[in-house]
Amino acid sequence: MSQSIIKAAIVQARPVPLDIDAGAKAAVTHVQTALDVGARIIAFGETFLGGYPIWLDEAPGAALWDQPGAKALHAILLNQAITGADERLAPIQALCDKAGAVVVIGAHERVRNSLYNALITLSPNMPALVHRKLVPTHGERLVWGRGDGSTLRVAESELGRVGGLICWEHWMPLARAAMHHLCESVHVAQWPTVRETYLLASRHYAFEGRCFVLAAGTVLWREDMLSGLERVGGDAAARELLEGLPAGQLQLGGSAIIGPDASVLAEAGAEEEVLCGDLDMARLREELAALDTDGHYARPDVFELRINRRPQLGVRFASDAEG
Repeated sequence: MSQSIIKAAIVQARPVPLDIDAGAKAAVTHVQTALDVGARIIAFGETFLGGYPIWLDEAPGAALWDQPGAKALHAILLNQAITGADERLAPIQALCDKAGAVVVIGAHERVRNSLYNALITLSPNMPALVHRKLVPTHGERLVWGRGDGSTLRVAESELGRVGGLICWEHWMPLARAAMHHLCESVHVAQWPTVRETYLLASRHYAFEGRCFVLAAGTVLWREDMLSGLERVGGDAAARELLEGLPAGQLQLGGSAIIGPDASVLAEAGAEEEVLCGDLDMARLREELAALDTDGHYARPDVFELRINRRPQLGVRFASDAEG
């Protein structure tokens, strides 16, 4: 790392639910705002692009079999989702290239005909690095597929090694062990809202991994969901389902920047803001004096973790040469 002090920012902002085209454009503005205040590592919350599928938790009947509104919303997400080297990310990549910055943003990603909860890391002059949530939590399984070990990686840049996990992955001990082995400098913990227990998990991750953690949440109101549906021309069934959401604010922010000793360096409230903090990278080596869960505090003679990094495609076609 060529810099000792690096300014980080969490963009705690309203997504544009369902409309990823508009959300990507909004993200460009947010990134530029963070760059203007000196941030070089910039994080967004879970599925900022497309918005968290809050109807799974809050809309009565959303999980019923063959629910018309849920099916309509799923189709919208498939149509809108990020795919491959998506050109909608190019303006954000250009900002990263110009400023030497790293941006971590959550998105709905489409692979063939399935949706995944993706954490996308954009680094200067590098291809996008995608991590797909390994286990969607509870009702999320109605929307997202399961990621695999091929996306357990970190992005390397002059700013350090930047990695991330999504929401309840932070309660998967072996996923944490895998990421700690990759020696993260900065870890992005993406959440819809950083609730009390989610902040606890983020602080624990920082202490265990001896890294800085950006616990990134979002803010969302019921009217945001309804206006997002209008933007993409949603049908009556989708509107009926979303009209069943409780009135008022549904996602409450709570983002935090956490030091490698688990101390909270900065914390947001429940409104939109760009939360900034200075990360003193020299502290990473200092804190390792007491604890290195992947090194002097490990027992490889007792415990061993094997990680399968092969993409789990399910179908493999032999080439003509192999046939």
